[in-house]
Amino acid sequence: MAVRTQGGRRIRIRGRGTAGAVLAVLLLAPACAAPRESPPGPTGRQVSAALDRRAAAVMAHDADAYLAGLDPRAASFRAAQRTELRNLVDVPLESWAYEVKDVTGEGGDRATAEVELRYRIKEYDRAPMSSSRTVELVRRGAGRTWYIAADRASDGSPGQLWEQGDVQVVRGTHSLVLGVGRRDAELRRIADTADTAVPSVADAWPETWAQRVVVLVPETVEDMAGLLGSPVASYRGIAAVTTGEVGGRGRSPADRVVVNPEAYGMLGDFGQRVVLTHETAHVATRGHTSAATPVWLSEGFADWTAYRHETRTAPEIAPELAEAVRAGDLPALLPVDEDFGFDEDATKLARAYEGAWLACELIARDWGEEELTAFYKAVGSRSGRDGAVEHAMQSVLGTTPQDFTVRWREYLRARLG
Repeated sequence: MAVRTQGGRRIRIRGRGTAGAVLAVLLLAPACAAPRESPPGPTGRQVSAALDRRAAAVMAHDADAYLAGLDPRAASFRAAQRTELRNLVDVPLESWAYEVKDVTGEGGDRATAEVELRYRIKEYDRAPMSSSRTVELVRRGAGRTWYIAADRASDGSPGQLWEQGDVQVVRGTHSLVLGVGRRDAELRRIADTADTAVPSVADAWPETWAQRVVVLVPETVEDMAGLLGSPVASYRGIAAVTTGEVGGRGRSPADRVVVNPEAYGMLGDFGQRVVLTHETAHVATRGHTSAATPVWLSEGFADWTAYRHETRTAPEIAPELAEAVRAGDLPALLPVDEDFGFDEDATKLARAYEGAWLACELIARDWGEEELTAFYKAVGSRSGRDGAVEHAMQSVLGTTPQDFTVRWREYLRARLG
């Protein structure tokens, strides 16, 4: 599956006596193509059968059956796979299945399969989480049996938490926290914070959603980058990201909040609460977030949700933009998607988030919270970006982007000047 990313979750730690700016961008990946049948030919069918046996062994936690499907000559691979299966033992899986997309090596004794792994976590995933894998197989013995000789993330695809170590599981009322190499007390605190975030988001977003969240906590920022399939430099200083496929219609795809334990651990209670509430808002709104949704709206709504019941002042929450406004450097336009990139100047990035938050706060104040939700849904209901915001502003808010921008700039002066 080709993945297009639009950003990630950033937190800036400030030391000027202000609350600091919590900055975020939702990671959006296009939905997978419709499932295809297994490739034709005897090799494709035999590879599918071998992977079906592997999946059944995972669900049964049957180490003997799992190892029986591995190449008997690949000693190091077998040892690593035994450990990996053991790492999974506490994860509450509801399903685990493979779909073979392509097979090369038809007719020989070696084959390479491009595979989609789809799995669900019980009580949390309404739809499977997908992972593209490359599986190498060899055919051995008098029975010409196919054995798995290698299994890895496909090029450009993220790895899985259980590949990094033994997965610790902490259950909350509304959350499931899966960690590797972290203290149980730390994972419990994250679960408690997520349990506070979920009802807060449910109050702000009245549409139907699971009202549960899965949080992954790897051991290091390097491991976080591995789970996201991106360079580690992209995530230093980022407290968390939300990943998942763009929803739109039908059941919402599986989401994961991935925490950077280093940056998240530097935050106080306020920052941690804001981070997880923001990320949970992305989970809640996923089904109404589409390619038509501008980043300022998805990030602004998530921040509006996170700050909605906080008592900090606007200049405390938006210090960079407040400084600019007081200096007479008022932004001329709403932030564009590119303003939220990881590589942007930190001050420019902070101002983009802060301006997006205040745009959504303005809608909630002058039109109402129900209209803010309706506006978000109306934008996301479109298939493409062209005209989506313009149409929703007219149909829901009775205004135009030009008039809204004028009101937003006046609101920045009033709130931050």
